[in-house]
Amino acid sequence: MGMPAEQIEQLIKAALPDAIVFIDDLAGDGDHYRARVTSSAFAGKTRVAQHKMVYDALGGRMGGELHALQVVTAIPN
Repeated sequence: MGMPAEQIEQLIKAALPDAIVFIDDLAGDGDHYRARVTSSAFAGKTRVAQHKMVYDALGGRMGGELHALQVVTAIPN
């Protein structure tokens, strides 16, 4: 059973309060998503560190409730 997109968004926003989050269901199955996350918290961090921040926000749900999440991060202009 997959995780609702709204729950993914809520978890990311709880960890990164200024984040602008867009979630796309890539396969239409509630199990394969892309998260596009823009946050000032990413400033000065490597892309790997930015992605880790997003995955950490999910609190260990990757590989369990959430099967696949493609992450795209950005810093606001």
